[in-house]
Amino acid sequence: MIRNGKRSHKRGLSPGSLVHVGDKKVEFPRITVLDYDGENFLEKEVRKVEECFAFRDTATVTWINIDGVSDPKIIEAIGAHFGLHPLILEDIMTTSQRPKMEDLGDMIYLVVRMLEYDEGKGEIGTDQLSLVVGKNFVISFQEIPGDMFNTVRERIRKGKGRIRKMGPDYLAYALLDAVVDHYFVVLEKLGERIETLEEELLLDPRRETLHQIHGLKREMIYLRKSVWPLREVVAGLERAESPLIQASTNIFLRDVYDHTIQVIDNVETFRDMLSGMLDMYLSSLSNRMNEVMKVLTIISTIFIPLTFIAGVYGMNFENLPETKWRLGYFFILGIMLALGLTMVRFFKKKKWL
Repeated sequence: MIRNGKRSHKRGLSPGSLVHVGDKKVEFPRITVLDYDGENFLEKEVRKVEECFAFRDTATVTWINIDGVSDPKIIEAIGAHFGLHPLILEDIMTTSQRPKMEDLGDMIYLVVRMLEYDEGKGEIGTDQLSLVVGKNFVISFQEIPGDMFNTVRERIRKGKGRIRKMGPDYLAYALLDAVVDHYFVVLEKLGERIETLEEELLLDPRRETLHQIHGLKREMIYLRKSVWPLREVVAGLERAESPLIQASTNIFLRDVYDHTIQVIDNVETFRDMLSGMLDMYLSSLSNRMNEVMKVLTIISTIFIPLTFIAGVYGMNFENLPETKWRLGYFFILGIMLALGLTMVRFFKKKKWL
């Protein structure tokens, strides 16, 4: 489940204070560098953040990826060398940010949510991805290492497609596209759960089913909070008049925007389905209660005349007819049985049973 960090830890601190807000998901941050152009490619993992500084003013495109944002020394060193504003660094370490885009003139800062579906817990996990796009570099900050960007790395390594021929704006697009594409994976998992719940709801609705429906509705709320602002981020990138975004990249950004709209449509569809399933569950409970009450009413209706007969012949009057008759008991039982069967047959004819 998506959770918000405790921002109260920063209470009273000055703006730009580097305090990590969120769960510490990585003990030791990991820094990797990919430097490339159309002909050359370099990939390495650096042990000290200072090793990244040489790539700031190169003629190539550099992708610096940092897994783990809990160490303020690394974040501060990156910010100091690449000229990031302290408030941007603060946002990077506050891992409960709403997706947004900020045009800083010589840089563009992006925040998006990366989603992962935990099949064991049946919950959506989320991590914050911060991107800083510069003239010849992209710096990405992730909370945990992951393979969501492995396809992008493979394209860079093997020179597939146009990524090695394009600039950092195209690299930023490729990373955003990978994030949005993974949303569809999460939605497929959620769709399978919803279909399973729908079948269970039709066959055997239980209280556990209701709990699962409420859990999925909460997941949809969190998912919606992550996806809707992303549409604004991509649209802002597409409309940005920044020299960092080339005109040739706009068509790819429009494609990501279309995918984002599809994700939003799927989320809204799932929300409507879950609302309908909740109504269906309540209706099934009402129908089940009605069936129980119908059966009890029919049983009571059958026994009302039988109880009346038994009550009449249970009176202790001395001159009550049939009390001295040897077959009276069996005669009354026969009348009661015949009356009961007649009523049952009548109810079946009316299709009440």
